[in-house]
Amino acid sequence: MASVKSERRQRIKYRIRKKVEGTSEKPRLSVFRSNARIYAQVIDDTKGQTLVSASSLELDATKASVNVEDAKNVGLKLAEKALAAGVSAVVFDRNGYLYHGKVKALADGAREGGLKF
Repeated sequence: MASVKSERRQRIKYRIRKKVEGTSEKPRLSVFRSNARIYAQVIDDTKGQTLVSASSLELDATKASVNVEDAKNVGLKLAEKALAAGVSAVVFDRNGYLYHGKVKALADGAREGGLKF
């Protein structure tokens, strides 16, 4: 049985995904946040293909949890990979999470790394 919090996030997520779609020219940057990790991937929805991805596991797999600074570093790493793959502009999909804390730090890191959104 799903909690009230996860059901609320799911409704918000569906509402966002109705409007946000990644194309070949401007793919979607999707964020997933668990209690211990943060993951981000750049997705071309027209092909149904993940172009690049980055996670806090790549930075330090031994850490028990992720802080705001780690989330920013994941954003920087994702931007570096995306630029190497030829992606410079994306649309941001916060995936139902509030644009605050770790999600905001990841977005700021991606912008600092050179992605435009």
